Amino acid sequence: MKVTVCRKSHFNAAHRIYNPAWDDRKNEEVFGLCSLPNYHGHNYDLVVKLTGDVNPDTGYVFDMKLLKDIVEENIVDRYDHKNLNLDVDDFISTIPSAENIAIAIWNILRKKIDPEYAIQVILYETERNFVEYSGS
Repeated sequence: MKVTVCRKSHFNAAHRIYNPAWDDRKNEEVFGLCSLPNYHGHNYDLVVKLTGDVNPDTGYVFDMKLLKDIVEENIVDRYDHKNLNLDVDDFISTIPSAENIAIAIWNILRKKIDPEYAIQVILYETERNFVEYSGS
């Protein structure tokens, strides 16, 4: 039987949603205020879910302290208080939408967590707007 464990984290970051191949007018038509050239910020909430078997020796699916450390060192430290467009290599050629941020986070974590665990990333850009990605 599989069990899912979850770790919630938080980071603050700025970004601008725009397509550099388009002029300012088209960017504003498509992305609205999110495309304005001076950037804007979010207080992101991140939930990382790991699904796997319960280890009979520990009673754990995954050590939550280890999951906390992996997320802090590889995600929070990388994105917190950064301008995603300017400061983070993940978005040099990728629009830092919530969707693309969730995919980038999943890809980073997939390299750090054993493939025996299914990973799902839920990223809240606001209390009401969030995305989910599970690698498929």
